[in-house]
Amino acid sequence: MDMKGYSVSWTKHKKEPYFAAHHRRRQHQCIQAHHDATEETTSPNHSFKLALSTSQNTLLPMLPALVAFLLLLTSIGTAFSHPIASNSPLPVLSHHNANHTLRPAAVLQKFRRIRAHLKKINKPAVKTIKAFSFAFATYGDLIDCVLSHQQPAFDHPNLKGQRPLDPPERPKGHHTNGETAIESFQLWTDSGEVCPEGTVPIRRTTEQDFLRASSIRRFGRKPRRGVRRDSTGTGHEHAVVSVNGDQYYGAKASINVWTPSVTDPYEFSLSQIWVIAGSFGNDLNTIEAGWQALNIVKVLKDVQGLYFSLLFAFVSPELYGDNYPRFFTYWTTDAYQATGCYNLLCSGFVQTNNRIAIGAAISPRSIYNGRQFDIGLMVWKDPKHGHWWLEFGSGLLVGYWPAYLFSHLRSHASMVQFGGEIVNSRSRGYHTGTQMGSGHFAEEGFRKAAYFRNLQVVDWDNNLLPLSNIHQVADHSNCYDIRVGSNNVWGTYFYYGGPGRNVRCP
Repeated sequence: MDMKGYSVSWTKHKKEPYFAAHHRRRQHQCIQAHHDATEETTSPNHSFKLALSTSQNTLLPMLPALVAFLLLLTSIGTAFSHPIASNSPLPVLSHHNANHTLRPAAVLQKFRRIRAHLKKINKPAVKTIKAFSFAFATYGDLIDCVLSHQQPAFDHPNLKGQRPLDPPERPKGHHTNGETAIESFQLWTDSGEVCPEGTVPIRRTTEQDFLRASSIRRFGRKPRRGVRRDSTGTGHEHAVVSVNGDQYYGAKASINVWTPSVTDPYEFSLSQIWVIAGSFGNDLNTIEAGWQALNIVKVLKDVQGLYFSLLFAFVSPELYGDNYPRFFTYWTTDAYQATGCYNLLCSGFVQTNNRIAIGAAISPRSIYNGRQFDIGLMVWKDPKHGHWWLEFGSGLLVGYWPAYLFSHLRSHASMVQFGGEIVNSRSRGYHTGTQMGSGHFAEEGFRKAAYFRNLQVVDWDNNLLPLSNIHQVADHSNCYDIRVGSNNVWGTYFYYGGPGRNVRCP
């Protein structure tokens, strides 16, 4: 790829013209084919939104009554279940054994536990903003505007009675454009509504979010797993670029945003930055930020989920409930065992901005052989207080992870990684068809394969520097691969991804 002069409006790319459009009111750089005039999305019509809103308002208040009704039916069914002969033609709800008999008391107990967790996670809102998600008729996000000092992070004893910190000093060599830092490029802001100053937007967690999770106790956490960067025994596969062997105080990149297909329940596809410290044992510390896509399926996980599946046909395995790419964060100090969480689902990350909701859907997204969209992300350690800050786009400070959360990262990082990760559950006995990036291999290049560009790290003196001594790894290169390059326009960059299962990836 031959690109000359980043400030030049028109540049050649493999003999195809394209340009970098720097929108004054946008905080991304949209790299677009010159001849492509295709509109990316169309808005849902008003009647569709009204129907969804009416359905939700009607169904949700009926939930307790419906559960009680189903429990009654279950009790009656259970009472008459024992005399039925083994060769009965009647349908059987459970295909396992008596341990899976419907248990009304267990369902009610689960419902109570969910309500208790929701009361802890969801804070009182000054204002609520509705965000419709068009994909597969999902109900969309509710964004609660919560007073800054009442957000979940301040449940932590170390932050009781405190307020969010003032903005830190940014790394040297980092340039922001104040005019582009006013939009977040998330669906919930399409209405033009924003949260008031002094509040932070938090995606409201619902009962359905918990029911999609593998367990209530681990809701909002990644599965426990080994920390090796390959798929051996874990089901996690990567195509990443990494640097190590030095002390790192931050990382920065622009990440191409797509909507990959995620084929199986409890799988995901993500693209992110990892800031890592520790021995790669149970003391592993990580800070992670990027975008993530999940699966939309009709799941009848167990009898508890059966009650609620009557209300909500399309569900995703974890967290969100649709297949939009979501801006997310994560942290852990013990290799995903007991500490840390996604987004604001525990006392950890402190949000300071009222214009971006962590966990909310990103819009627009890239189009194959068409318009390309990427988001800028930077994580760095504040030299003054030692906290790890997160920036989105061109200067939008999202918030920070307090230094006291960490052990090894309280000092510095020992490794930085950039790239993609998927989960391969092999639920059908062969490799998943879950896509990474755009779902196309790196060799296809610009407008077809996903990319990271302008990769940098922060040194001990708070300077942004290009990467050196780069390592690239693709766990299963026949399923997902990666190609690294460098030039004057994109600095260090790479294309990555793939379709998953194919003739070379059985």
